[in-house]
Amino acid sequence: MKTGLLLEGGAMRGLYTAGVLDVFMENNIKIDGIIGVSAGALFGMNYKSKQHGRVLRYNKNYATSKEYMGFHSWITTGNVMNKEFCFNKLVNELDPVDFDTYKNSDEEFYATVTNIETGKPEYIKLDDFRDKNQIEYLRASGSMPFLSTPVCVKGKSYLDGGISDSIPIDKIMSMGYDRVIVVLTRPEDYRKKKSNELMPKLFYRKYPNLISTINNRYKVYNEELEKVNELEKEKKIFVLRPSRLVDIKRIERDLDKIQEMYDLGREDASNKLLSLKEYLSL
Repeated sequence: MKTGLLLEGGAMRGLYTAGVLDVFMENNIKIDGIIGVSAGALFGMNYKSKQHGRVLRYNKNYATSKEYMGFHSWITTGNVMNKEFCFNKLVNELDPVDFDTYKNSDEEFYATVTNIETGKPEYIKLDDFRDKNQIEYLRASGSMPFLSTPVCVKGKSYLDGGISDSIPIDKIMSMGYDRVIVVLTRPEDYRKKKSNELMPKLFYRKYPNLISTINNRYKVYNEELEKVNELEKEKKIFVLRPSRLVDIKRIERDLDKIQEMYDLGREDASNKLLSLKEYLSL
């Protein structure tokens, strides 16, 4: 019996996921495969590297630093997340990824990215972060539209996986897992609204497929949510989502808000731990 784990993105809302995954590690919840989207990939990879508490630690240590992410990085580099700081200095020196544990862990890990030419999602298996291409795929998964330059890997250009497949429920259900856990980062009543269609045309006029994908994102997202809710009612999947709203920004510098989002993930996972274990024993 194999268990798959789907991790939604959401920038700093991903601290919720970090709290959930730390509880999973503390309670030896075994996962066989993970699909992460955007922050779900950036933060979720720490489950495979078995680095309990790392996500909260480095976000609290560096959230207030202009080197980490924000307006200064966007203006000076074109990327709201500073490439040199986040994907070199941080992962190699300041709070290093345990590359050996990551590579040797049993879980299969996939990052969702959006191909800007096709506007379609791609699911990239990442098994060794010493491979610079794999780090770039991870970076691409979290490269937010309008705030990031496309990431080129092996001749293809990518942006945030959440553009094309925010909640890849169809993908994970097709991968042969007997049980599936879904971690969302918005409360149950949330639905995405239609966004301004002018911005994609201004930013991505050379990529008509990407423009179409961005403009239809709200529809796809809400359809995926409905599918998740239906599968949850049928007890085919197990869903964790924030039990209340935390007013946290996509780029949050308030350390109390960061802690609050993480703590809510821990709280919700702990409260549902018994029912999760029952689901996994079916």
